[in-house]
Amino acid sequence: MDNTSPLVLTIDFGTQSLRTALINKSGEIEAIVKRKYEPAYFSIEKGYAEQDPDYYYEELLKCLSELVKKNKDKLERIKGSTIATFRDSSVQLDKDLKPLRKSILWLDQRMAKASEKIPVLYSLLFKLVGMSDTIKLNRSRTIAHWLKENEKQTWNRTYKYVNISTYLTYKLTGELKDSCANLTGHYPINFKKRKWHKENALKGVIFGIPSRMLFELKQPGEKIGEINEEICKKTGLPTHIPLFASGSDKSCETLGLGALDKSIGAISYGTASTIEVSNKKYHEPEPFLPAYPAAVPNWYNMEVQVYRGYWMLSWFTKNFASELIDESKIQSLGVEELLDNRLGEIPPGSDGLVLQPYWGPGLRRPLAKGGIIGFSDIHTREHLYRAIIEGIGYALKEGLESIERSQKHKVKELRISGGGSQSDAICQITADIFNLPVSRVQTFETTSLGAAIATFVALGEYKDAKEAMDNMCHKTTTFMPNKTDAAQYEDLYRKVYLKMFPRLKNVYRHINKFTKRY
Repeated sequence: MDNTSPLVLTIDFGTQSLRTALINKSGEIEAIVKRKYEPAYFSIEKGYAEQDPDYYYEELLKCLSELVKKNKDKLERIKGSTIATFRDSSVQLDKDLKPLRKSILWLDQRMAKASEKIPVLYSLLFKLVGMSDTIKLNRSRTIAHWLKENEKQTWNRTYKYVNISTYLTYKLTGELKDSCANLTGHYPINFKKRKWHKENALKGVIFGIPSRMLFELKQPGEKIGEINEEICKKTGLPTHIPLFASGSDKSCETLGLGALDKSIGAISYGTASTIEVSNKKYHEPEPFLPAYPAAVPNWYNMEVQVYRGYWMLSWFTKNFASELIDESKIQSLGVEELLDNRLGEIPPGSDGLVLQPYWGPGLRRPLAKGGIIGFSDIHTREHLYRAIIEGIGYALKEGLESIERSQKHKVKELRISGGGSQSDAICQITADIFNLPVSRVQTFETTSLGAAIATFVALGEYKDAKEAMDNMCHKTTTFMPNKTDAAQYEDLYRKVYLKMFPRLKNVYRHINKFTKRY
């Protein structure tokens, strides 16, 4: 790529770290600066996860300043920018558009009582279709309800109720606007129509956020504004860089994998693990679970999520493998990487140890808990580690089958990203569980790559997302399923895993009642 070709500036706020990058039309990351948050969040009470939204802004200024300092020769080539953030993390703003409190992040486990009344007819309709538990979970996990019950003063002073992406976009441009593809989570948005629900709409009343507190939605590809002069002065960026609407971290990640086709599934093995399939038609991936707007116009992402996902590997190493830290240092490896290297010592199916990875509540099964069955005296710590990886794979496979039923079309291949995708062993296990080829692309920074694809399309450098992906997404390693191992996984998946939740459903219901006693 010559030194006069256009670049886009991508800003990717992950749960654990921030990265800013300059990416060209071939999908090459010409420059990138990363900053790990210290700390990623605060827990003032067990299960809480909060962070000052202005902390992210300060980290952005540092990141951009370093990027500019190291790449002065590239700055004039920047033609556009976009921002992608983690999802479902609210910010409450006063009349001066300043945060009233720390942002409550998507990882937060607090639950509201959600006793605010909704119309009786709506309650009856939810009960009639068997969605009462799901609606109750949705309302309980909506921070607006928690604030009304626990911080009335904050709620009464809230002028605008926004997502973290909205606030950071405002800090960048001075415009309180956001992409409709960023609002995945507990907000009253009509995903199919890509606009806000009306005040008293059936699905809108669940969240209890009045329309006056909302903000202008933009469609993917639309210009939101320009990076403001204050930031340009502080960082050294050129002035008048337009910022375009794209999508959330997961939607950009799917685009960065080149998975804009109903025959391709995109797996993200991140803090939250997901499987997404893109479709031009709106299909709900599971009953009453919406599809989300994609990072490019007129597409939807059907997504099924394992809420805690590959966070479980960190949980496991912290609680059951901390003594491996010294050994990992000797080998210059992380503890999880050391355990990944031992996966081959355990046979597929973990000698009959099967794990159900519901370490956090899901919309489809709000009462579910994690479960592990099949223990015997032959099982070791390494068996459990592999069973976690396999369990996440089983859960995502179940999600994919639901997506396939909804869109009435089979997925023929998978693309994979996220921290777990860096392990060849995990990629091979995934190929065997799904019995499908699994491919990586040229970079692990797929959210940044997808954000760049969306921005080049918005700039008109490519006629559409397909042309952009053909030029910017490049498959590298492909893992083909092992027929023998795939057959073993299929047996455990059909005869054990899929039967676990139906058999344990009432047990989980009782556990939920039991734990609420304390």
